[in-house]
Amino acid sequence: MNPKITDWRGQRVWIIGASSGIGAETARAMLVRGAKIAMSARNAEALQVIATGHPDTLVLPLDIIDHSGVIAARDRILANWGGIDLVLVVAGTYSRMRADNFDIIAAKQLVNTNLIGPLNCLDAALPMLLAEGKGAIGIVASIAGLSGLPHALVYGPTKAALINLCESLYIDLRPRGIGVYLIDPGFVATPLTAGNEFPMPALIPAATAAEELLRGIERGQFHIHFPRRFTNLLRLLRLLPYRWYFWVIHKATGL
Repeated sequence: MNPKITDWRGQRVWIIGASSGIGAETARAMLVRGAKIAMSARNAEALQVIATGHPDTLVLPLDIIDHSGVIAARDRILANWGGIDLVLVVAGTYSRMRADNFDIIAAKQLVNTNLIGPLNCLDAALPMLLAEGKGAIGIVASIAGLSGLPHALVYGPTKAALINLCESLYIDLRPRGIGVYLIDPGFVATPLTAGNEFPMPALIPAATAAEELLRGIERGQFHIHFPRRFTNLLRLLRLLPYRWYFWVIHKATGL
């Protein structure tokens, strides 16, 4: 559904959310493959650690919810490289929430980081990609965005919005020669999931998630999801009638 990538050498990639977790491991894996990486996140020190030994790497700290900061980072990349072949939006946050502990402040933070932030990145990337008539954008959503789940009262809807966004982007951009990747991880061992006190089925290391992400991009897939033994189960469950779906979720989680 997208052009395949057989060689990362010379590919100009901007990873937003590269300081930890999937983003950091993806940056490391791409650097090994010879890509030119621009890395953005709030933690400048962590970005510098990843960049050590790679003099061509650009370190561009930013907060994804700061629109002007995102635009300024894009302009610096263009000034240095003249273009960007792939924008990967990995940044996001997570907060466990159910109806009996609803927190409007935490809810707004989730919406700002997980939805408004990617829209800021889209505003930075789209004019450039459309002007070039090539390149690609990938957005990390979550398999939790497919349907309602316990503890994901606001997190899930923000990721559902990203899934819908990527589907619409593909419809608009693919005919213009621009690739779109929807990336839906299951449970990945990252600082965000470290605080979970409930069982996380098919939990995988962030390095494994990064390899799955890259493999999907290399194959030209639109929907990249992993680990498939878990994500395919949730994809199947979303097809059930609601009465059956809610029963299965209750039985599986006890909630």
